[in-house]
Amino acid sequence: MRRLLGQLAESGKAFREVFRNPGLRRIELAWAGSILGTWAYGIAVVVYAYEQGGATAVGVVGLARWIAAAIASPFAALLGDRYDRRLVMVSSDLARAALIGAAALSVFADAPAVVVYAIAGLVGVAATAFRPAEAALIPSLARTPEELTAANVAASTIESVGIFGGPALGGLLLAASGPGLVFLVTAGTLLWSAFLVAGIRPAAEAEKEEEREAVSVVDELLAGFRTIARERRLRLLVALFSAQTFVDGMLNVLIVVIALKLLDTGKSGVGFLNSAVGVGGLLGALAAAALVGRGRQAADFGLGIFIWGVPIALVAVWPNQAFVLVLLAVVGIGNTIVDVSGMTLLQRAAPDDVLARVFGVLESLLLLTVGLGALVAPLLLNWLGTRGALIVAGSLLPLVVIPAWPRLNAIDKAAEVPVERLELLRGNAIFAPLPAPTLEQLADALEEVRPTAGEEIVRQGAPGDRFYLVKEGTLEVHVDGRRVQVLGPGESFGEIALLRDVPRTATVKARGDVKLYGLDRRHFLAAVTGFAPSLSAAEAVIGMRLGPGRAGIVRA
Repeated sequence: MRRLLGQLAESGKAFREVFRNPGLRRIELAWAGSILGTWAYGIAVVVYAYEQGGATAVGVVGLARWIAAAIASPFAALLGDRYDRRLVMVSSDLARAALIGAAALSVFADAPAVVVYAIAGLVGVAATAFRPAEAALIPSLARTPEELTAANVAASTIESVGIFGGPALGGLLLAASGPGLVFLVTAGTLLWSAFLVAGIRPAAEAEKEEEREAVSVVDELLAGFRTIARERRLRLLVALFSAQTFVDGMLNVLIVVIALKLLDTGKSGVGFLNSAVGVGGLLGALAAAALVGRGRQAADFGLGIFIWGVPIALVAVWPNQAFVLVLLAVVGIGNTIVDVSGMTLLQRAAPDDVLARVFGVLESLLLLTVGLGALVAPLLLNWLGTRGALIVAGSLLPLVVIPAWPRLNAIDKAAEVPVERLELLRGNAIFAPLPAPTLEQLADALEEVRPTAGEEIVRQGAPGDRFYLVKEGTLEVHVDGRRVQVLGPGESFGEIALLRDVPRTATVKARGDVKLYGLDRRHFLAAVTGFAPSLSAAEAVIGMRLGPGRAGIVRA
């Protein structure tokens, strides 16, 4: 009990810090406006499609929307790594607001349904740039790992409110007027989101104007895919996310059939059933809040995947309205846990310089799997009936996540980074500006080195392959055979050869027994050159060591 209270106290502190952080506060409020309108819009689109062509029309329209977005997502995500992420998000909001406004006019003018469907596809494409840029921006706004997790919990809580409030609002507006009015309201919420995002001023905004190496667009687009393919943890997380959204796509169709055929609740029932998922999401947010800083996020992710699926199968057992609402609320609980733990794991595992593209690949796969799920659901309905389709959809996720459980536990064990490494990095001028997730990645990449007295760690004129941080002991720096400096705990050496791509400028020897941490060239350059404030700090250190009157202070 004492441990739980301690976790809740830490969680409360992290949440307070989230809303004291001006950038995070604005991005959370912008997300609130966006998600509320998006869900209201989504309900209006599926009901409109169902009225035009039944469950098949819902599935086909969903597939068209999501496949178009899936194709566009990797290209759109590249914008978040190339340009100011706030500008990318604002542009996405404004484009969607204009398109949804056009859809409203089409409905009021009784235009052919295909016009509304085509606009829905374009809205999906315009949306693909927003989420990767947002997910990549949040780590640079968060000041600690706990604050990052709390920010994701807050975002998931807001999403749950949107899942509850958006469909309820959409259902009420549909009953009172029709899809056209819902579309207009949605456009207004996206304008609200754009206004708030435009006011975000990150304290450590990376300058996007620095010179870039000549890299082809194809290579840049493939960077996200390569990062996921190279990293085993990312592959597993993305695969489980994709399985969850495949079932989500099925549920998007099944929930319409549940409301209109199984429960006979009418059009407004579609909104209220979706709202039950949102209510459950709010309850899930309480559970996720208690998990901030617990260090078992991969296991939490697996648990969320498991409880996402089981209730869907149980809907077929007893199609009672109250029982179905409770089961869908449990789905919402799982949804929040999956979103919070999964997003945080990805943000902490992927390098910042390709973070938006990693999320772009994820979004592309999620949109594709949602679309495939929406296409498969009508086939299952025709083949197995409503109850059979629900059982198949609900059984899939438990069958997928149970075999993956040992690998999820291994992710949690690997994520336990020694505190002393983080403190050493935070105390270094070069690494201090880096976002907390990047520092964690670097801490995990550090390798302990224990040279003996008199041993050379680097030799003048040799190629540079590592950067070093001194934890214990003292070292001597020699230039052309002459001792010029002594290094002690907390100091570092090796950045000149790596950043300037030149041979070592000095020889560094251990004076006695020494404890160092080495960071290989790839990790050092990816972190420092990919984040402008850190690169500026590194250049300042080099300038100090190589500038006029400082010739004697050269650190390799």
